[in-house]
Amino acid sequence: MPLNSHQRQFLKAAAHSLKPVVMLGNDGLSENVIKEIDSSIEHHELIKVKLNAGDTRKEQAAEIATKIGAELISTVGRVAVLFRQRKDDSRFILPR
Repeated sequence: MPLNSHQRQFLKAAAHSLKPVVMLGNDGLSENVIKEIDSSIEHHELIKVKLNAGDTRKEQAAEIATKIGAELISTVGRVAVLFRQRKDDSRFILPR
C-alpha cells in the first residue's frame, strides 16, 4: 500500500521517540537479521533499524523494506524507519 505525504509525515512523527530495535552488524543483511526485522515489524508495525556505516545505507534500507514487504518511511543518517500495517489489529490509524 503506497503511502501519501501526510501519512509519511504522521509516521515520521510517531517514530521520533522510538529507539532502534535491530542493529546491523559487520555481516550486514543475513537471513537471521531479516527474520528478526520481520518479527519486530510484525509486533510493532513501526520500527527503527540502525544500519551499517558506509555509502550504501539507503540501498540497505530499501533492500530491507523490499525483503520484508514494508514501506521505507525515511532514512536519516544511519537510522531507517520502516512501517508495515497489520491486517487485523493495527495500532496506527493513518490520516487520509
